[in-house]
Amino acid sequence: MTGDRSEADRSPRSDGGGVNHLRGAPAERVRAALRDGDSLPGGRGFAGLLTDPPGRGGPVLARDVLGREPLFVERGVLSAAETDGTEGRGDPTERGAWSFDRADLDDPQAVPAGSVVSANGVERVWALPDEEPATPADGQAAVDTAIAASLDEVGGERAEIAENDDLAVAFSGGVDSGLVAAGAPTAPRYVAGFEGCHDVAAAREAHAEMVGDGSGPPLHVVDITHDDLVRAVRAVARATGRRNPMDVAIAVPLYLTAEAAAADGAQRVAVGQGADELFGGYSKVVDPAADHRVDADTVRGARTETVRTLPEQLERDVLAIRAAGVEPVAPLLDDRVIAAALALPGALLASGGERKVALRHAARGHVPESVRTADKKAVQYGTYVSRELDRLARQAGFKRRMDDHVGQYLDALLADE
Repeated sequence: MTGDRSEADRSPRSDGGGVNHLRGAPAERVRAALRDGDSLPGGRGFAGLLTDPPGRGGPVLARDVLGREPLFVERGVLSAAETDGTEGRGDPTERGAWSFDRADLDDPQAVPAGSVVSANGVERVWALPDEEPATPADGQAAVDTAIAASLDEVGGERAEIAENDDLAVAFSGGVDSGLVAAGAPTAPRYVAGFEGCHDVAAAREAHAEMVGDGSGPPLHVVDITHDDLVRAVRAVARATGRRNPMDVAIAVPLYLTAEAAAADGAQRVAVGQGADELFGGYSKVVDPAADHRVDADTVRGARTETVRTLPEQLERDVLAIRAAGVEPVAPLLDDRVIAAALALPGALLASGGERKVALRHAARGHVPESVRTADKKAVQYGTYVSRELDRLARQAGFKRRMDDHVGQYLDALLADE
């Protein structure tokens, strides 16, 4: 997600020729990462066209190891490159064959995370570090340092553009968004949900704790209605290409939160994405040997499985937020935070029923104790979006006894999209 600004931030569609078009990192950093095989070279991910990659005879499209920046190619062009690229009929780096926005292409296919794509096909060049865990003391110290540094940079970015107050925070009251808000202490906070939902109540309580005397930034509550839900479902489906109930229910609150922030003048929204995956926030990580949802039988192994889901999740989230008119900023997906999290021993991920052990420890001094220890519901449930999609489906005649009734409802709703 948003890191160093480059020419691609101002020109989001490829134009071919000899100009690098990268999002998230300067060309020099991507070249070095390619030359050295460095999967975490600094920043918060990158993607785009590199015209002069080291060790290769022509331009490549590159996407970072966790896919924090979406990148797409025309499926037919990529297929041709893999089968007969030497004949010049399949060069994904050519003008119009790739884009940061899937809607620009006729048949978009995501560039795999950690890969480069060229006229020669797809090559996986970066993999996540897989080393022995650090000691508990060293592991915690590294997480503390990395998170503090990344949060300081959120504030620093904001300070540089103080005259143009453009940053907002997506805030649901948990430790993840609480930490992000602590890194941008004057940025307004936004939460979306249906009346009476968990996330709005939790955000209000956490915000009251964090602002103390009331002199801090405001909390804006986006009250979702059924009309908002239907409109956002359509917008999310167009932007992400996702139409299944789970992806839609996750992306809709993000879209509506970002939309409200954009309407108030924000150009960026800081989010807590990545924390659950990196730091062991899912219940299936606690006792993986007894949980059918993971193949691993260790806490670290189960955490690795959840980290591998990030590229597909982040593609959805970034595209939904951008469709609302703002850029996402994800300080917990900084390379330094990722490296520190991946080195943690299992006991600092989940232990004794507690999840995100190291992250919660690192949050001491940044957020109030009630926020540091708060439980959090998955966004689709905490906002009531899944519940209300179910309600709309049943009202439209798609009963629960039907197979995938919400999915069938979404298919019908989006039939003309």
